[in-house]
Amino acid sequence: MSLPQKTLESARLRLRALRLDDADGYYAICSDPVAMRYSSHVPYTDRQQAVDKVASLVKLQAESASLALAITLRENDSYVGNVSLFSMDMKNFRCEVGYALLPSLQGKGYAAEALRLALAYAFDDLGLQRIEADIDPRNTASCKLVERVGFKQEGLLRSRWHVASEVCDTAFYGLLKDEFIR
Repeated sequence: MSLPQKTLESARLRLRALRLDDADGYYAICSDPVAMRYSSHVPYTDRQQAVDKVASLVKLQAESASLALAITLRENDSYVGNVSLFSMDMKNFRCEVGYALLPSLQGKGYAAEALRLALAYAFDDLGLQRIEADIDPRNTASCKLVERVGFKQEGLLRSRWHVASEVCDTAFYGLLKDEFIR
């Protein structure tokens, strides 16, 4: 199945397919220790890591295995983050969601705005019925964000990630289509 490609817009944001020229913005996030504090991998230390990852995401998108969207400001299309729908299981109508935003723009409602756009697209256009999120439970801002749009915490997976020398848990969240708070 080929995933439909379209640009999504809200009052302040545009979500569009991630492109190779987004690598610098992607690196700005993935190299920032604050932005990556609760990620499942350590911050990038070399721009080439971002170039390689963006190229991989673009390739997966071309193969319809995931949907990597750049979050840009609507006024000038400047890259400020990303939201991805991945681990697509179209047979069972579900996927996982992930997102990241430049730390300088956090706390201004951009992540919620982008997440709502992506979720509406997943449910309405792709026909998904369930979306899952894997969040470090210490990341209270991210937990509150997904809860605001209707996600329910369904479990805690202990010692799931080993990042650098730290062992991290996962708060596992699920959202059903009829629970989505638009």
